[in-house]
Amino acid sequence: MSYSMNYVVENVNITANTLRYYEKEGLLKNISRDSRGRRVYIDENMEVLHFIRSLRLTGMPISDIKKYLELNELGDETISQRKEMILQHKTKVQDKIQEDLKYLEIISYKAAIYELKEREFKQKDRG
Repeated sequence: MSYSMNYVVENVNITANTLRYYEKEGLLKNISRDSRGRRVYIDENMEVLHFIRSLRLTGMPISDIKKYLELNELGDETISQRKEMILQHKTKVQDKIQEDLKYLEIISYKAAIYELKEREFKQKDRG
């Protein structure tokens, strides 16, 4: 099947600018154009877009996604390299989660202090 840019934007949940950027950066290849010069996407493009989007949602940088897609094009002999890229990204995400958990502890501590101060204020007000 073939899809218009509007269809892709709505169904992949990305902007037209992002779509053009992915094409410019070489993440999307072989994008055809219709007789009016409008981009026409095919099922293969849609699969790649969904994959890119899923990795972007995990915080993977565009440069890493591009490298991954290039390795993927080279075929099965790059499976180990692609696996290693995914594992490295997993480690980065886990490290970020640990860092965020530390920040959450700090925020929770600050919130608890305000809860205590608020209770003290209400008791003073009653007394």
